[in-house]
Amino acid sequence: MKLSVLVGLALTSVAYGHTIFQKVSVNGQDQGQLKGVRAPSSNNPIQNINDGGMACNNGINYKDNNIINIPAGARVGAWWGHVIGGPQGSNDPDHPIASSHKGPVSAWLAKVDNAASTGTSGLRWFKIAEDGLTTSSGQWGVDRMIQNGGWQYFNMPQCIAPGNYLMRIELIALHSAYSAGGAQFYIGCAQINVTGGGSNSGSNFVSFPGAYQSNDPGIVINIYSGSTPNNGGKAYTVPGPRPLTCSGSDGGGGGGGGTTTSAPQPTGGGGSGAPLYGQCGGNGWTGPTTCAQGTCKATNEWYSQCVP
Repeated sequence: MKLSVLVGLALTSVAYGHTIFQKVSVNGQDQGQLKGVRAPSSNNPIQNINDGGMACNNGINYKDNNIINIPAGARVGAWWGHVIGGPQGSNDPDHPIASSHKGPVSAWLAKVDNAASTGTSGLRWFKIAEDGLTTSSGQWGVDRMIQNGGWQYFNMPQCIAPGNYLMRIELIALHSAYSAGGAQFYIGCAQINVTGGGSNSGSNFVSFPGAYQSNDPGIVINIYSGSTPNNGGKAYTVPGPRPLTCSGSDGGGGGGGGTTTSAPQPTGGGGSGAPLYGQCGGNGWTGPTTCAQGTCKATNEWYSQCVP
């Protein structure tokens, strides 16, 4: 009896503060719990960068044949929850993830023939958005996700070629990353179909596993300065290549500290303004600040969007 109790406690402790990517929103429209999403039932992270699950995770228990349509340029949300369904009981302090799990979030694509049936072996991935550390405030991408109620937001680049993709969503918790194998990778994938857009099918391709090195300075790192997890006020570079930049855009979400979750948006040249649901402002934004349609409304200090 004592042994079983100890095992139960050990298993409970494993789930402490962890998270699972579970759903997608498109231009503010929630697509539904686990719809078009490949997710495990376990919220345990991957800590070996050479693990075969680095593409879309291991032990996928939830997978359907839905493919989510996402227009190029759309505002996309990826929702994280502590366990499948969200909080683990009432007043869960670790939903969507423990606040101690500081680190970056990012979004990636891999072009495929059929997003519902494709495997993950041999895919070529490219990054479309990232949100690392804002050195001025000491706030991480994970902090902004928590503030958004579990939603990690980014923009689908306007120039992305139409077609089916796997969309890889990643969160790296760095609270124990001071030695190799300490960083925690939380990963999930969604099955999507990009509509409209341009002809860009990606660049700076990587494979998973293979994209990261065990000694990557963004993976093996002590983010604490005393008791403050702000990387000592120094800039932080999110691991992997920089996000795709569409020609004529500001390249939103480029490298280094202080990046935002926004992927590239068209500048709307000639004073025409940003398109409906496009970005029109935010800290560091250098694109259009007026809207061709709708009104520019601030979501937070990092992102303003043209809404009807």
